[in-house]
Amino acid sequence: MRFILRDFEKIVCAVLFLGMTLLGFANVVVRYGTHYSFAASEEILTNGFLLLTVFGAAIAARRGEHLAVTLVQDALPPRLAQGVFALSVLLSVGLLAASAWFSWATLMNLMDNGMRSYALGVPAWWYQAALPFGFALVIIRYLQHAAQTWRAPRAEPPAAPGV
Repeated sequence: MRFILRDFEKIVCAVLFLGMTLLGFANVVVRYGTHYSFAASEEILTNGFLLLTVFGAAIAARRGEHLAVTLVQDALPPRLAQGVFALSVLLSVGLLAASAWFSWATLMNLMDNGMRSYALGVPAWWYQAALPFGFALVIIRYLQHAAQTWRAPRAEPPAAPGV
C-alpha cells in the first residue's frame, strides 16, 4: 500500500502510456490493413495526453524537476534566499490551486450541461474528471519537495578563484 501512495502518479502514467501506445499501434495496424481507422482513437489519445501531462507534472514536482529560475535566489544571502524560496512556493501552490479549482469548475459545468464527446458520444466530463485530482496531487508532491528543500542545508557559493 505504501508503494501505491508513494508512486501513484508513476503508476498512472505507466498505465496511461501503455494504453495509449497499444491504442495507437492498433489504430495504425487497422488503418494499413483495412484502410479505415478507429475514429475514437484520436479523442482518447488527446485526452490521454492531457492526463499524462498533469500526472507527469506531479512526478516532476516530487523530484524538483519543475521549471525554476534560481539565479537571483542563489545570489542572495541565505536568510533572504529562504524568503524568496517561501514566496515562490506560496505563489506556485496558489497557481496550482487555481488550476485545480478551475478544472473542478469545468468538470461541474460539463456535468451540468450534459455535453457529450464528438467521437464516442460519452459524457465529456469523463475526460475531465481526473484533472482536479491531478492538480491536487501536483500540489501535494510540490509541497513534499519544498519541505525537503527547506530542511536541506544550503550550500555556500564557491569562493572566487585566487582569493
